[in-house]
Amino acid sequence: MDKRMLAAIILTFAILIGYQYFYAQFAPPPAPQQQTATTEAPKPAASPAVTIPASAIPGEEQEVKVDTELYTATFSSRGATLKGIELKSYKDKAGKPIVLRGDAVLPALAIGTDDRFQFSQANFAVARKEVRLGPMAQEGSLTFDYVAEGFSIRRTYTFSNKNYGFNLRDEVKGLDAYWITLGKDFGIYEKDDSVHFGPVVLRDAERTEFKTKDLKDPKSFREGIKWIAQEDKYFFSSIVLRTAAQEARAWAKGPDAFVGLKMPAGVSDYYVYAGPKEYDRLKALGFGLEHIVDFGFFSILARPLFWFLKILYSVFHNYGVAIILLTIIVRIPFLPLIAKGQKSMRKLQEVQPRMAEIREKYKSDPQRMQREIMELYKKNKVNPMGGCLPMVLQIPVFFALYKVLLIASELRDAPFMFWIQDLSTKDPYYILPVVMGITMVIQQKMTPSNMEPMQQKMMMALPIVFTFMFLSFPSGLVLYWLVNNLLSIGQQFVMNRKLKAEAA
Repeated sequence: MDKRMLAAIILTFAILIGYQYFYAQFAPPPAPQQQTATTEAPKPAASPAVTIPASAIPGEEQEVKVDTELYTATFSSRGATLKGIELKSYKDKAGKPIVLRGDAVLPALAIGTDDRFQFSQANFAVARKEVRLGPMAQEGSLTFDYVAEGFSIRRTYTFSNKNYGFNLRDEVKGLDAYWITLGKDFGIYEKDDSVHFGPVVLRDAERTEFKTKDLKDPKSFREGIKWIAQEDKYFFSSIVLRTAAQEARAWAKGPDAFVGLKMPAGVSDYYVYAGPKEYDRLKALGFGLEHIVDFGFFSILARPLFWFLKILYSVFHNYGVAIILLTIIVRIPFLPLIAKGQKSMRKLQEVQPRMAEIREKYKSDPQRMQREIMELYKKNKVNPMGGCLPMVLQIPVFFALYKVLLIASELRDAPFMFWIQDLSTKDPYYILPVVMGITMVIQQKMTPSNMEPMQQKMMMALPIVFTFMFLSFPSGLVLYWLVNNLLSIGQQFVMNRKLKAEAA
């Protein structure tokens, strides 16, 4: 039983680590759209669609640039919408500023009536051609107006020089209600299958995320709506409600997923954010936008670990060094338990010949065999689960650290040393994963085992499996695992010498 348990724990460990990378990449494509009822809320008579009517309102498009110390945004008179934001402090692989841009057919912040976003093609009047902020001008605003028979729309944007977010006020007259959307892909720079990308809705403190395959029918929410967002691994855009919404909805059209809000006519106020997932910056805003940083199931552990990682970085100014130190510090509380487990595994190995005799002698009487084995454990003070318990207790800490190192935008473009110049991407030469695999082999050779030869051969395949998985992992994660293995080898070496001295 103890052999199967140990094998199951280790294999589960491997499967859970690899799930995010491999399942998402090889998952089947979304099923065709079906007409079934949504479970979250009753489906209204009409649902928002991204089809723009053929009778688009004519007029010459005018672009307006908004330049701050953090970004340059491009707005359009077509729908008074946002075409894109260039983030000055974040670079792509070519060294150029990253641009978060939406789709021309359904641009970011497009509005329209209940079943269409027709005002995204309406030509709004705008007086200014640019807004330029800096040390001498910390705030600025931009107003778009559209007037037609029976209704009018005024959109006022207010910007701050040192913030990725800005305020938006919509004044809509002559309509019962309207929809506002983030459009397609705005806020998404890279579609990384290791993490979620696409629509997110925050209700109270509950984060709900969607993929296209989840949206065979629109998903609607009417209570506790705080904000909607489009996210990728390190960046996102969001509309934060300052005026209560009638409904939030996520839906799909073809391969794309969208999210929008239904608002009452009159005056509606929003806070719009488009930029990096910097946890401290988002939390300081006070809108709950920090919930966009998804620390996963073990978030109660991940948040303090993330906080401590940043403290170490503030001292050493190198996230690679911070990861190494954090790995060492996190392991310290487990040292006595790990040592006890190693000692238990050694004792279990020592009684292995006697266990084999019992199994052979009582192979026709399983109950007697079990009693004799338990008596053997008791007589030699052996805990069959002693070697597994330290591993089981470390799993929550590992996954908390794993999540932190996987999603922390702070690690993006963060160098370590030599050839590792970005801890958020894979090792370009695969040196760290290969060395990590070698340390796993050494660790297995040094660790006492009560497994049968065939089981040992099967377990020896694990370093190959782990190495293959870690080839595409961010180098920060591989560095953590490598350091953890080296610490295990060091502790096992000390324990083996101690046990050998005691036996002598």
